[in-house]
Amino acid sequence: MAGGTLRRRPLVSGNWKMHHDHLQSIRTVQDLGLRLGPADVASLDVSVHPAFTSLRSVQTVIEDRAIPVALGAQHCSSQDKGAFTGEVAPPMLARLGVTLVIVGHSERRQFFGQTDADVADTVRAVLRHAMTPVVCVGETEEEREDGETEARLTAQTTAALTGLPPDQVAGLVLAYGPIWAIGTGRTATAEDAQDACAHIRGVVAQLAGAEAAGALRIQYGGSVRPENTAELMAQPDVDGALVGGASLEAATFAAIVQAAASVVGAGR
Repeated sequence: MAGGTLRRRPLVSGNWKMHHDHLQSIRTVQDLGLRLGPADVASLDVSVHPAFTSLRSVQTVIEDRAIPVALGAQHCSSQDKGAFTGEVAPPMLARLGVTLVIVGHSERRQFFGQTDADVADTVRAVLRHAMTPVVCVGETEEEREDGETEARLTAQTTAALTGLPPDQVAGLVLAYGPIWAIGTGRTATAEDAQDACAHIRGVVAQLAGAEAAGALRIQYGGSVRPENTAELMAQPDVDGALVGGASLEAATFAAIVQAAASVVGAGR
C-alpha cells in the first residue's frame, strides 16, 4: 500500500538524546529560530526533543520568540504518577507544553529493556494526555540479514497499535528506524526506506483501516543528513525524518528541514 499524497503534512524531528545541557539547548533552539524562515515551515512541521532537564528552558525560548517548532520529549513513563524513581509522568510533560513524545526508541528497547507491551502502554498514556506519540519501530542488522525485517516491523507495529480506534491511529506518528543505521553513519537506501514504510502502512491498514493508514505519518530515522534528506523525502510513504546526531547543530538541522521543505514544495 503506497501513500503518495500531499494530505499528510511531513514532520521533521530532532532527537537530541543525552546531549546538550539547558544552556546549550537554549543556544541551539535560538540559533534554529534564526535559521528557519516562514517558507521552511509552511508545508511541514518541525519538532525538537531535548533532555528532560532542558524542556522548561526550551519551552520558554520557543514561546517568547515564537519559534516555529514544536516541543517534544524523548520518553515518558506509562504511569501518571507513583513511586517510580527516575521516571517522568506524561501529565508533567503536557503541563510543559510538550506535544510529541518519542515512544519505544530502539535505544530504550535495547539499553533499558523496554518491551513491546511497555511501548503499547506508553502510547496509551501519551494519548490520555492529548499528546502525540512518535512510535519507533525497526529491525536489527541480524534480523535484516535473516530476511526478518517485515516480520519484525509487523510485530512491533501490531503490538503498539492493536485496540486503538482508527481516529487515534490516524493522528499518530510512526518512525521507522533501522537499528543498524542509527548513529552508525549507514543509511538505508531511499528504496529500502520506502519499502519498509509502505509495509508499515499496510500493517496499519489491516489494523485500523485504509483511511487511518493513509492519514498516519511515517518518519524515517537513521543517519539522516542534509545530503540524503531530499531523496528520502521524495518517497511516497516517507512523511518526514527523525534526526539524531545531525539535529544537535542548528545549521545542520535547519539544512535538513530546508531540504525536506524543498521536496514538499515541489509536490512530492
